Amino acid sequence: MVEDPRIRQDGLGWVSRAIFGEARLWLGVDPGSAVPPPGHRVVARYAVVPSMERAKFLLPLPSRRVGAASTLAYNALRPPRVRVNRFAVGVLAGLGATQLARMPVLTVAVPATADPAELLLTAYLARIEGRPLHAAIGIRPPDPHHKPTLQLFDDRGAARAYAKVGWNEATRAMVRAEADALRELPRGAGEFPEVPRLLREVAWDDLAVTLVEPMPAGVRRLARPERPEVAAMLAVARRGGPPAASRPLADSPFLADLTARAGRAGGPVVPALAALADRDGATTLEFGHWHGDWVPWNLGTHRGRLFAWDWENSGIGRPVGFDLAHQAFQSALSLRDRPVAEAAGEMAAVLERYGAAFGLDPARRRLVADAYLVELWLRSAELAAGGGGWSSKLHPTLLHLLADRLGLPRD
Repeated sequence: MVEDPRIRQDGLGWVSRAIFGEARLWLGVDPGSAVPPPGHRVVARYAVVPSMERAKFLLPLPSRRVGAASTLAYNALRPPRVRVNRFAVGVLAGLGATQLARMPVLTVAVPATADPAELLLTAYLARIEGRPLHAAIGIRPPDPHHKPTLQLFDDRGAARAYAKVGWNEATRAMVRAEADALRELPRGAGEFPEVPRLLREVAWDDLAVTLVEPMPAGVRRLARPERPEVAAMLAVARRGGPPAASRPLADSPFLADLTARAGRAGGPVVPALAALADRDGATTLEFGHWHGDWVPWNLGTHRGRLFAWDWENSGIGRPVGFDLAHQAFQSALSLRDRPVAEAAGEMAAVLERYGAAFGLDPARRRLVADAYLVELWLRSAELAAGGGGWSSKLHPTLLHLLADRLGLPRD
């Protein structure tokens, strides 16, 4: 039986709706190759890896070379177990034998008289780039703040671009923010990490799309992902320049920004921020830039240089040390599945160990930790307001933690 994946409520379903949402597209999945209805022509086929129920990515099948390349590219960035699985799929794709793994095939077809570039995002991107392109499409669990991602390969299997797709208010804003950041980042400045170039920013239908240059083929995951890259963090904070003069929290643009955002978000974060300002308003800090999502899965190395990507949450005027706090907290929360309170404890331990390099004594470490948690709450609230939904890990537990740390009653 042929199934249109757009009716599903899982990751395959939401990605299909976001990427293949045009109603005139015909989509069908079956164990072989689905045959479209009369009057349609096939424009793409994908293997659903590894299965409909556990779909992780859509593997393009225009040729053996493209299939193998789209599976094996950047495999050195993946954890060992995932790397082995991807290698096995890549071998099958290279042999033209994905059917041996009994992976279902998604067929995409357009009306015979239609222009594919008007109906299919990949066809449109291929037209404006001036070459055939084939998309390997990642699949994640449905979540309003997740963005579909496409690795784009040419007919030879060479990586040409990495595309991020904003499909609702929250994700469109994130995609545009990253494009703005990539236009302004310094390059080749001492310890500042290498960053991909922005190739193109595209509006297509109601989607916001950025095309970013691919990473070097040999980029690898960090050998010691738990160890903070202190020099690179400081270079990002200072944009490769000297330290900035410290200033009190009370008269900083950072506190003014948090106050304005808390006013829009409302709720218990307002008294939490007020308590932070009362306690630490006179404490001086160095303020600078931050990456905004500095975590091991957004970092790699190539020929001795650090590479950093996913700059959609970067910003200015943040306390120096915010990226250190973020890496520690998010690694505990996401990689080791720690609850919020334990993740905050691990963050405090990392700040204690490495904080001196950022000019953080005990009082400043406490301020950076609590200010980061307020920032994280506001980011979560803004995503929710933009259609991104609330993180079940953070809401409402993070507010309870802030109340406890700042001596406030829990509401």
